[in-house]
Amino acid sequence: MRIRHLLALLALVAAVPCAAADSPKAEIEQVVTRFQASLKTHDRAALANLFLADSKAWWNVLGEESYRKVKAKHPEAARYKAGTWQEFADYVGGTKASIEERFHNVRIETDGSVASVYFDFEFVADGKVGNKGAETWQLIRTDDGWKIASMLYSSNF
Repeated sequence: MRIRHLLALLALVAAVPCAAADSPKAEIEQVVTRFQASLKTHDRAALANLFLADSKAWWNVLGEESYRKVKAKHPEAARYKAGTWQEFADYVGGTKASIEERFHNVRIETDGSVASVYFDFEFVADGKVGNKGAETWQLIRTDDGWKIASMLYSSNF
């Protein structure tokens, strides 16, 4: 009888990681992984699939030092600017440089319907960090899985 209990316990323990792998947080972690992979492979289509098709919420905010540098050369420069994931996807798909975005201290919060991902990043082109800062994504669960609805990031170069 003890062996049956032990086997049942082992089966239960083995099933727990499988259930966790299907959790909303694990699904969002896969979005993060696919985002990074699409940059390395210059896969515009894979990157585009991670975003809500009609989303235009993309903001870049210059960090203090970067803002001072830009403002010294261009007094009319704004601290922040809007963009689109489509522009970024076009860059990823068209650049000849090797690119990657390294993420550190990734934090995911979700209730299963909406989510927030916040992390520190380094954007690397041809082996050199060209930009770093903090980045945050807001995601929603759609019928086709998790999609990035908006993105904000700071630029420190």
